[in-house]
Amino acid sequence: MSEFFLLLAIGFFAQLVDGALGMAFGVLSTTAMLTMGFPPALASAVVHTAEVFTTGASAASHIYHRNVDWRLVARLGIAGVLGAILGAWILSNVDVTAARRYVYIYLLIMGLYILYKSTRIAPAREKAAGWTPPLGFVAGFLDASGGGGWGPMTTSTLLGAGHAPRQTVGSVNTAEFFVTIAAATTFIIELGLSPLSHLLPLVLGGVLAAPFGGWAVKRVSPRLLMRGVGLLIVALSIYQLFRLLR
Repeated sequence: MSEFFLLLAIGFFAQLVDGALGMAFGVLSTTAMLTMGFPPALASAVVHTAEVFTTGASAASHIYHRNVDWRLVARLGIAGVLGAILGAWILSNVDVTAARRYVYIYLLIMGLYILYKSTRIAPAREKAAGWTPPLGFVAGFLDASGGGGWGPMTTSTLLGAGHAPRQTVGSVNTAEFFVTIAAATTFIIELGLSPLSHLLPLVLGGVLAAPFGGWAVKRVSPRLLMRGVGLLIVALSIYQLFRLLR
């Protein structure tokens, strides 16, 4: 029972952060589950299965509050699905931990850059950048193979390139729904269904928190949103780098 409520709290807090800042459900949930002693492949499988429900609820909230650029969702989502399938298959069969330190170094740099950009916000891009499909593929692969990374990779890169914070967060959350379905389906094929005792509290906590994300993004100023994203990316990157170097 204590594990149930702990996973419930993890799901609620992780989705609250993810819905408001466009990232961190996978990273926070997986990190917490690894700390609890879950094997990496099982933790990632449980988190991605839970995210089918939490990202669906989060996407619905962002769509309702009109935070979504559907052109950006299509560019990110299609490539992200392909990357997620490959990443989930590799995690189920191969150890790819060593390569992730370079990703966290990249995210640390992007987080610092976003903090710098928040001090001088330029006019937002009106169209999605042409390199968003490759970004979606890489982010989908990293997310599925490491239990998290879709939000930090896509949100930080898009904000750094000048995309509007509100539409970036809403579109990244919406595209993540399709990416998560692809990853979860691959994990189920490779590893079987996730244990309901682990899945249910994570889903319940995430779904309860999801409606607050779309509401918060609509009301928070772009400068404050960028600072929140930047600080979260820097903190997560430093934490993950310390974990890998121990």
